[in-house]
Amino acid sequence: MDAALTYPPDQDLRRLLRFEPDSGAIWLGERRMVLLHTAALTALRHDLITSVGKEQARRLLTRMGYACGLHDAGFAAKIRGSRTLEEMFMVGPQLHMLEGAARVTPVVLKMNAEAGQFEGEFRWDDSWEAHAHRLNYGVVDEPACWTLLGYASGYTSAFMGRHILFKETRCGACGDDHCHIVGRPIDEWPDGDAHRQYFEDDSLLEKMDALSQQVEALKSSLGPTEAGGMLVGSSPGFQRAHDLMLRAAGTQVSVLLTGETGVGKERFARALHEHSERAAGPFVAVNCAALPAELIEAELFGVEKGAFTGAHAARAGRFERAEGGTLFLDEVGDLPMPAQAKLLRVLQEGEIERLGSESARRVNVRLVAATNVQLESAVERGLFRRDLFYRLNVYPICIPPLRERPSDIEPLARHLLARFTALHQKRLAGFSDRALLALTRHDWPGNVRELENLVERGVILAAQGSVIEVEHLFPNQPDVAHDGIDPQGRLARRAPQDEQALCERVLDSGVPIESLEAQVLALAVERSRGNLSGAARLLGISRAQLAYRLKRQQPAETD
Repeated sequence: MDAALTYPPDQDLRRLLRFEPDSGAIWLGERRMVLLHTAALTALRHDLITSVGKEQARRLLTRMGYACGLHDAGFAAKIRGSRTLEEMFMVGPQLHMLEGAARVTPVVLKMNAEAGQFEGEFRWDDSWEAHAHRLNYGVVDEPACWTLLGYASGYTSAFMGRHILFKETRCGACGDDHCHIVGRPIDEWPDGDAHRQYFEDDSLLEKMDALSQQVEALKSSLGPTEAGGMLVGSSPGFQRAHDLMLRAAGTQVSVLLTGETGVGKERFARALHEHSERAAGPFVAVNCAALPAELIEAELFGVEKGAFTGAHAARAGRFERAEGGTLFLDEVGDLPMPAQAKLLRVLQEGEIERLGSESARRVNVRLVAATNVQLESAVERGLFRRDLFYRLNVYPICIPPLRERPSDIEPLARHLLARFTALHQKRLAGFSDRALLALTRHDWPGNVRELENLVERGVILAAQGSVIEVEHLFPNQPDVAHDGIDPQGRLARRAPQDEQALCERVLDSGVPIESLEAQVLALAVERSRGNLSGAARLLGISRAQLAYRLKRQQPAETD
């Protein structure tokens, strides 16, 4: 083998492989992995061939390998983007070995990504797939490493930006002592068209997926006033609130929406409006907390000309603008007392009075109010009228926070993804497995509004055609220690990369560990100004442990 084709060190790849025994997950970068018995995969191959025939089984297994190759290609530029093109490409064969497919030896590699030129030959030893096929069917006449060939074709095609077809010229399933594959652009193979059947359906599926995303994006771009608004969820708490909303929609009852900030109270109000007989009328939303106290009455009830200095013309208020429709008062608990009294009159009499007017005006408006505070407590503290609270609280709907409906997080995130990819003209392949896990584990203090912000940030930061990963959603999330694979292939505890770099600098410095410990202890005591408890907190140990270590550093007393 040419020296130029030797593999670069693979520590960067081994760091991607993470074991989390407590959670039962294995990760390769952002993608969740699973360890499977080759016996189970062998049985799957056999069942596929028996049930759908060899050609269909080959097509399915080739597509599965192709998808794996596409996923692994995403690591290459991310991990070795600053290295040579060949070193970047070698990520694929090295990952193929790390994942247990076969021992891969590069023989020929000529590539020019800009010109789309590729020629590659690789040797596979101990191919699991050749062994599995031979175990079931003995020595056969045709190569049988369908999944591994699909992987090589998918990885290289994604890497080169054009369809690269790999074929086996030798195979262990045919009685050879090793497998040998050759890859080049599919158009350069005389029989390339005969092999397109194993890949073309994937292209069709991609087109269908793209069209589906465009349809979803178009539906999302219609805005929240579309029937039902953006109400996505199947959790019991969400369904209870949704059912109450639908029951109220067919009546004229005033509704009070309660819940934490960001749970989607305005979207529930819009959905209530769209499902009601008032859907053809206007929906007017007012954030009571955002209006100055001296202006809120004028905004809600309107102003007559000359009512106060600067009132040069009569102006209708929000109630009049919502005639025949729905008025949504958000943060109703922040209304000042005079405005609360007038709101109570509207609810009781169905009339409003503009500022400066001597006559009342009839209004036909359905009122939906919302609050994120406990109005009962505000009533007890004299901050909210008791009689208004009773009028508003006829039909309360409590919207649960997002942390209490974890099963809704993923469908909500995917719905938002379709909306923001349309808004920012991006086409993304979705969320990585680890990103979805991070979303479900987050406690969501900002609820759905926070999820919206995170997904939009992820859409902006993710590269075109890629997936949204954890660092796109949570850029400041600290790395954690994990179990990985050391250079000898053993399972070992691995520190985060910054800690690993610190340890390497310490070793390179040549400072004895005893001296280093003494310096760290002294610095901690100095920073805490002699307070041993504070120094212990800085070091992450108890005060007794710190005292013991400090005493151990002192020279022994002599008689």
